Amino acid sequence: MKQFLLSIEVALILLLPSGCNRSGSAPQTSTPKQEVIETTVVHRRQMARRLALPARIVFIPTQMVRVYPLISGRVLSLRILPGQQVRKGEQIGSLQSSDVAQARADFEKARIETARIDLQLSRAKELLAHDVMAQRDYDDIKAEDETDHAELARADQALRLLGFSENSSSDVVPISAPISGVVLDVSTGAGELQRSLDNATPIATIADIDSVWVIGDLYPRDQVAVHVGQPACITVNGYPGLVLHGVVQEISDNVDPVTLTLKVRVVLSNPGHRLKPDMYANMTLTTAMQDVIVVPATAVIRNGRETFVFVETAPGKFRRRDVTLDHADADNDEIIQGLNDGDRVVTTGAELLRETGGQ
Repeated sequence: MKQFLLSIEVALILLLPSGCNRSGSAPQTSTPKQEVIETTVVHRRQMARRLALPARIVFIPTQMVRVYPLISGRVLSLRILPGQQVRKGEQIGSLQSSDVAQARADFEKARIETARIDLQLSRAKELLAHDVMAQRDYDDIKAEDETDHAELARADQALRLLGFSENSSSDVVPISAPISGVVLDVSTGAGELQRSLDNATPIATIADIDSVWVIGDLYPRDQVAVHVGQPACITVNGYPGLVLHGVVQEISDNVDPVTLTLKVRVVLSNPGHRLKPDMYANMTLTTAMQDVIVVPATAVIRNGRETFVFVETAPGKFRRRDVTLDHADADNDEIIQGLNDGDRVVTTGAELLRETGGQ
């Protein structure tokens, strides 16, 4: 029995762990840094150089008209509101004016004078034919007749410009839209007195916005890379994902004294009138082709004015390399200096290497 118990005791001793392995060390495992570092081989390729300019949307000045009254008077009605579409020649309001009576009186006076001088010229022709009148006197009457006819034409044109015919008797002047377009703003209302000569406030502003200008700010140092006819891509802050295409139509000859930039103009069609005045936009111009190395954006580290990546020099060994960027976006960065074709660059875990300065 004692021998049996001794055998069990020996077996239990053999099954127990031999201490805590005080003299040995724990099994080695890979460090978190080794687990998260990823690399890729980069290559040089031809890419079009792009120049990004801040820009804004403006209406074309020659397609925007401020409507002023032709004569002084009181506004009787106004039939437009901001944002409303109008057609050229459409009546948008009316104005009552005493100046209409003066214009009509001028026309009647000119017509009477013309009829009188026509009769006098007819008689002068008969007298000249019978050698009763001197040629010089006849020429004076003929010149006076031509002057009166010119005055009648002026008075008639002035009357028709106000929207009246020679037989009308109303003193209400129609206000018509000078162009087809959209009403941008209305600056008056019914009952307000308008003065045609010294009035600085227009009745309304109408613009044809079927096309708009995109004005970009170009620094003089970059002007050698931009030329008329150059392709341009336009993105508008108010419409994410919308990319519009045009060409450079003009580059200003003078520098803006406020922004110290030249103005680059691109014309865009505006279907649906989505583009509004003073919207912020971005203008990207495609310039000459150049050799660049494209790396994922996660590989590039920016520290103040410093920009660098980590290059694998040997298995598990990395070295910091300063680089010069040409263009960057959310996914990739284009490097024009600092890397060589075939370099293996850290794409994931570069921040961990930054803390130690590489391995």
